[in-house]
Amino acid sequence: MAPEQHISGDELARFLRARRTQTSPESAGLTPGPGIRRTPGLRREELATLAGVSIDYYTRLERGKETRPSPGVIDALARALHLDDDEHRHLRELAVRAAHYAPEPPPPPSRTVRPHLKLLLETMRPNPAYVVSRSMDLLAWNPAGLALYAGIADWPARQRNLARYLFLHPTAHELFPDWDTQVRGCVARLRAEAGNNPDAPDLTSLVGELLLKSPDFAKLWERYEVIGRKKVQKTFHHPLVGVLTLSGQSMQLEGTPGQRLGAYTAEPGTPDHDAMLLLDMTAPEPGTRQDARDESEAQGGRDAQEARDVQ
Repeated sequence: MAPEQHISGDELARFLRARRTQTSPESAGLTPGPGIRRTPGLRREELATLAGVSIDYYTRLERGKETRPSPGVIDALARALHLDDDEHRHLRELAVRAAHYAPEPPPPPSRTVRPHLKLLLETMRPNPAYVVSRSMDLLAWNPAGLALYAGIADWPARQRNLARYLFLHPTAHELFPDWDTQVRGCVARLRAEAGNNPDAPDLTSLVGELLLKSPDFAKLWERYEVIGRKKVQKTFHHPLVGVLTLSGQSMQLEGTPGQRLGAYTAEPGTPDHDAMLLLDMTAPEPGTRQDARDESEAQGGRDAQEARDVQ
């Protein structure tokens, strides 16, 4: 078996095992028998029966020995596990990779932000906006986009990563009143990315660091939840401008694979908009000496990462 195929089969197996152990018999329409269940969630034979496959076949799937499940089997497993649309799509993608039908992996995405995108970030003021990589590294930002994540500017530019911030920066717990929800969504997005790009150096490096440094991350990583990006409202308890609730939007940037634009808005005339204006006014202006150092350092980090990715 080719190494890439084996890795992809293992990833499919991990996802199925994680979802099975988190699906209760009751939610699957089963009546648990008497006695103590030693297995959390569904048993393998229960899931196999619900999906209409043999126990032996499902066991091989979950052990990474079977790497060519048909689309019908994948859909049946998704129904039995009550996967939502994003999880179902992720399962299909893992099955494609496991079967080795996927094309050759594309080259690592560029981390260099094009000049017109930096100009776009500036024209979006006072709305906080930034560009992130697939591993959630901050690649470019406008003043409020950086200042919104209180304290992240104290880190060297190459260290500024939204996942790293959520789990390792002491201010993150105070900034987000719903920190538990925020980190769960963050880990699920990283899980989805890592499932589709299991050998990507930028993702494996970040995940390895967070597994080592954050027990909270390690616990969530083992749950293997995957979700898509959705329009959301976020409330920030910001130490400089107080409480503000903003509508967030994230979108893939055309012509720059792996880069996404994140932006926040507030209804004009509201206290949230006033707080957003204040944040933009008090944030360091682009073009200052510190900003120039940050940009130079960030570009140096991007160049070094790109060099590592292509090796």
